[in-house]
Amino acid sequence: MNDNKFTQKQTERLQKIGKRFSTFTIIVVAIIVISYIAFKFLTSFIWMDSLGFGNVYTTILYSKILLGVSGFVLFFVLTFLTIFWIRKSYMNHFSHAQLPDVMTKPKQAYPILILSSVFVGVIGSLIVQGIGWEPALKFMNHETFGKVDPYFNMDVAFYIFELPFIQFILYTLLNLFIFFLLVQIGAYSVFHMYRMSRHAQIHLATTLGLIGILLAGIHLLGKYNTLLTDQVNLFQKSVVHGLSYTDKLINVPKSYVLAAVAIGMAIWIMIALFRGKISSSIKALIIYAVFLVLGQVASIVVQNFVVSPNEFSKEKPFLEHNLQFTRAAYNLDDIEHKENPGDATLTEEMVERNQLTLDNIRLNDSRPLLDIYNQLQTFRTYYKFNDMDIDRYEIDGEYEQVFIGARELSTADLPDQAQTWVNKNLRYTHGYGIAMSHVNKVTSQGQPEYMMRNIPIEGVIDVTRPQIYFGEEPYPNVIVNTKVDEFDYPTGDENATNRYEEKLGIPLQGLNRLLFAMKEGSIRLLVSDQLTNESQLLQIRNIKDRVNEIAPFFTYDDDPYIFIRDDGTLAWMIDGYVIAERYPYSEAFRGNENYVRNSVKVVIDAYSGEVNFYIVDPEDPLIQTYQNIFPELFTAEIPDDVRAHFRYPVDMFKIQTAMYGTYHMSNLEVFYNREDFWEFPTEKYFNQDIEMDPYYITMKLPEYDEEEFILMLPYTPKKRQNMISWMGVRNDGEHYGELFVYRFPKQKNIYGPQQIENRINQDSVISQQLNLWSQGGSEVIRGNLLVIPIEDTVLYVEPVYIESSNETSLPEVKQVIMAYEDHIVMEETFEKSLDKILSYIDPDKPKAKKPADDKQQTEETEETEEMDTPIMNAEESLLEIGILFDAYQEALSDGDWAKAGEIMEQLEEALAKVN
Repeated sequence: MNDNKFTQKQTERLQKIGKRFSTFTIIVVAIIVISYIAFKFLTSFIWMDSLGFGNVYTTILYSKILLGVSGFVLFFVLTFLTIFWIRKSYMNHFSHAQLPDVMTKPKQAYPILILSSVFVGVIGSLIVQGIGWEPALKFMNHETFGKVDPYFNMDVAFYIFELPFIQFILYTLLNLFIFFLLVQIGAYSVFHMYRMSRHAQIHLATTLGLIGILLAGIHLLGKYNTLLTDQVNLFQKSVVHGLSYTDKLINVPKSYVLAAVAIGMAIWIMIALFRGKISSSIKALIIYAVFLVLGQVASIVVQNFVVSPNEFSKEKPFLEHNLQFTRAAYNLDDIEHKENPGDATLTEEMVERNQLTLDNIRLNDSRPLLDIYNQLQTFRTYYKFNDMDIDRYEIDGEYEQVFIGARELSTADLPDQAQTWVNKNLRYTHGYGIAMSHVNKVTSQGQPEYMMRNIPIEGVIDVTRPQIYFGEEPYPNVIVNTKVDEFDYPTGDENATNRYEEKLGIPLQGLNRLLFAMKEGSIRLLVSDQLTNESQLLQIRNIKDRVNEIAPFFTYDDDPYIFIRDDGTLAWMIDGYVIAERYPYSEAFRGNENYVRNSVKVVIDAYSGEVNFYIVDPEDPLIQTYQNIFPELFTAEIPDDVRAHFRYPVDMFKIQTAMYGTYHMSNLEVFYNREDFWEFPTEKYFNQDIEMDPYYITMKLPEYDEEEFILMLPYTPKKRQNMISWMGVRNDGEHYGELFVYRFPKQKNIYGPQQIENRINQDSVISQQLNLWSQGGSEVIRGNLLVIPIEDTVLYVEPVYIESSNETSLPEVKQVIMAYEDHIVMEETFEKSLDKILSYIDPDKPKAKKPADDKQQTEETEETEEMDTPIMNAEESLLEIGILFDAYQEALSDGDWAKAGEIMEQLEEALAKVN
């Protein structure tokens, strides 16, 4: 007996210890989780606040907390009530002796009930705040579009801001109650409680009734979805994006019918369950399913037997809406249309009138140019050019298009012995300077002609702060203003050093030092004696990561570009887009995304890391909505030296040109049949046929007197290669963003890019020369073919690179191919190619001779004239040389050295004849 009492006391003591340990563990885990969350929030806020965006962070944080708490309370309360009701049903249906203590004893039951509810509440909190914070903020702060749909007369803002948030709430609740229904079915299936327990039947009926009401709401809102898709049923799509004939006749009325059926089903099931007639409630579900199927069948029948036989007639009014709203969604409704006759009017006088345009025709391409910059302008293995960007500058009073690249630092490329904590975190902190070259000039060796180069920078523009602390490299976090001098650039035996002079980093004093040592996972940051009271942590130095961290609700361009401001400092510019998915009647350009604007330009100082968000499309309702939500995010005034380097983004232009290829058609029947579909041309680039990308050119539009920076792209008709038109967008000053299209006559063939490429391949002289160069241990690289509109005519230019096969070779511009009308030439320089084209156009015009100031210039002129003398029978000679060279290669591969020697002698004789 005493042993039993002792054992019972031990058991009770162990249970108490277990409870205390469990409670202690739960408290410790809760403290750790809360501390970790608070730590992340605090360190993120400190960083955002150091850049002046603390309010942006707190606005998002408060909205997430509010939604998270709301979601937690909602999920917790509903889960608690569900489990409580299930417990009560069991308690009323069974005797206490039949149930376990964990259900009958409140001290055991309620902790489990609460913990289960907390678990579901936490999941609900994560779902609601994670998905809902942005739709909720947009819903509460949105602006109107001032454009209503033609069927329901709802402003576009309803579809983009209001409908998504309402549907989010309905679907969240629906999924939650379906989860509860499954739990209840599982709980009440025990001993067939759903047949015998009144409490169980009422519980199931209540849940199903709520599900029915939610389904009814979703069906009612479903009518608005007909304006947002071309899907008319599960199996078919309409030719119309948005409301179609089948939608109007079947799918819109169907939404009302299904809503009524859902309510009726809910009432039927509730009554049936209250009466204990389970089979009757199943009939209601079957009837609801039948109505769903009938709705699909009706849609299929109408689409197949009413719409398809006379599709254009039925869909004509809806096609008009599709056309108008898609143009509005992509900002294509204000495009200026002009005619270009494509006449053969090129003259020397026209060349003189458009000299600045011709002087800015790009002879270098970014891909080979990047290789050249990385070999000739890095100087150390740890420097790197990531990209070559095109921009324009006013230099010595001349408007000039240039290539520019940033010389960034890559600590990953430091030698192994230099990969120390001090070097990676304190010493090697930044890149240095930029390099710049003319787009249209190359040296006699075919290399770019630099305008700015070397370390320190030499060139036409003064750079006052060449240090690049923030850029496109995956930069690690670094600490500046320490006792360690920062490496600036190499100067022979010693290195120049630099000290960071801004205050935009995170001060490493007091609690900050502990917090960010923990965040960096570096005890050295905490104990190092190299840090001072002035030390700062520069965090998130990759510019794309930086802007995404600050404003994750924008979509950012993949091609940031660096520019020089008027005060000589360097800054990066990134294009920001606002994108929406629910613009009515609009065709999507990607997935469900069917509205886009380039409403934001983000400028990041390459030295300080300061970030400014500038609004460039203040009329856009989406950016107005974000401005309402985050008023302190945006900088009001755009400096002139920033505006001067605005570039219309290529990605945005590609979306617009792709959509315009279809939506330029204004005749509805032509639009329906896609008879006048325009597509992007192809070109041969790097010896492969690729789709042509838009390109920047400097040109003078026929209606204007001055050259300007234009982004353009030619069009060709579908499955044809002639050029039908070209589309451009202006980049300068108050005309920034103005789109225009020049159309060529349909009854006249204007060569498209691929036709020019084919003519290059078919030209016997040019193709022979290219083949010879490629067989001599070198690679011939065909650059971008540029279509250059000049007044009422068109010129075509393509650079040709030659690169030897070894790894350290440099691609060099060796030839320039030029085409005009039926003439095609290839010469060493752009000027020679143009002169030759002009000589073909006017063969009787004597060549201009420059006066010889001295004997040397006279000799040079005579030598040039000698070189310009045409080779007799050039085509036959080149063909003979090519055949001999092929035979020589074949003899070498067969190991027939004697035959190879004989062929080489013949080859030398043939070359001597040519010379």
